[in-house]
Amino acid sequence: MQCAADRTLQSRPGPNQPCQATPNFCTSLRIPRHHRPLLNSLASNRAARATTCGATGRQLRGCRLTGSGSSTPEAVLTNTDLEALVETNDEWIATRTGIRRRHVMAAGETLTSHAAAAATAALDMAGVSAEDVDIVMLSTSTPDDLFGSACQVQQIIGAKKAVAFDLTAACSGFVVGLVTAAQYIRTGAADTVLVIGADALSRYVDWRDRGTCILFGDGCGAVLVQAAAEGDSDSLLGHKMASDGAGLRHLKAPFQGVAGDSVKALGQGEVPSQVGSYANIFMNGGEVFKFAVRAVPTVVSAALKDADLEVGAVDWLLLHQANQRILDSASQRLGVPPERVISNLAEYGNTSAASIPLALDEAVRAGSVKDGDTIAIAGFGAGLTWASAIVKWGKH
Repeated sequence: MQCAADRTLQSRPGPNQPCQATPNFCTSLRIPRHHRPLLNSLASNRAARATTCGATGRQLRGCRLTGSGSSTPEAVLTNTDLEALVETNDEWIATRTGIRRRHVMAAGETLTSHAAAAATAALDMAGVSAEDVDIVMLSTSTPDDLFGSACQVQQIIGAKKAVAFDLTAACSGFVVGLVTAAQYIRTGAADTVLVIGADALSRYVDWRDRGTCILFGDGCGAVLVQAAAEGDSDSLLGHKMASDGAGLRHLKAPFQGVAGDSVKALGQGEVPSQVGSYANIFMNGGEVFKFAVRAVPTVVSAALKDADLEVGAVDWLLLHQANQRILDSASQRLGVPPERVISNLAEYGNTSAASIPLALDEAVRAGSVKDGDTIAIAGFGAGLTWASAIVKWGKH
């Protein structure tokens, strides 16, 4: 393993490149005396450098999570309802997943309208006007339009000056979006960012596949992220994100052309005009479960390390709501007691990118999560992707 001092000796940092040395390390190494004062000075100012943007020299700002909101369809599909579609029953589903109900969109409903409702609720909680929003970021795998739905959300809520875009990282999407929002704020590129997690996976469920139809529901959740006041600490304490494209074979919904081709075929008759579509969700449940129970504790531990915190400093553990057995396994491995684990899985099932902000909003509005609480959040899913962030809630 190469230490920081070795790297410093081999390549001298540029004017905007921070030195990674630690204070007074020079005295134990054979470094020329005339270099020691400069290197020790750089090392002693490490904390200050950590809040400086190397490209511009500007001081980095902290961010705050100041408001939350959520919206779900009124229509509910219970485990008993599913008995009419597949060979199953309430006890079998609840025992294996922890799910008893899921909300699904009905005719006339759109993901965009629910996302806008969640965003508006987050703005209202924070007491912020939509006209003050700089970025609308929609984390979703199931937009209403192939080209994305964030711009429609921006238009509905009246965020006239905001740039809007979709972000796709499946069930890790909200965490990736939250980390991305913090970077915009830290560098001064934005002051106020709406991060929305929204999915309608019922659109891509085979309702006669017992392995997937029992799991998924529709919903939206949103969090408003704002710049902290000058001198205030950062509410994104640490994070870790990862991907492994080799895992695609375990969880996917690929584009499906005529006869299952990956392209839209040219030809005679009506074939060239047929509508392109995506296949229903395929999931190898056993492999995804093994991936999740291994990856979640690892990524949360890495985010805690990045935050320089022990798990005991965490008030709440909030994981992607995929399966209660995954939540139980991950919390046990991390050493987090059940009463500090947030779960609304029984009511909503797996809502993909929406599950974390949806559960967070309910916990905040119920008074469970309070201003200043430290929350370890983690998403995991298709891609494969997994990500964790350690955050402080509220304006504190």
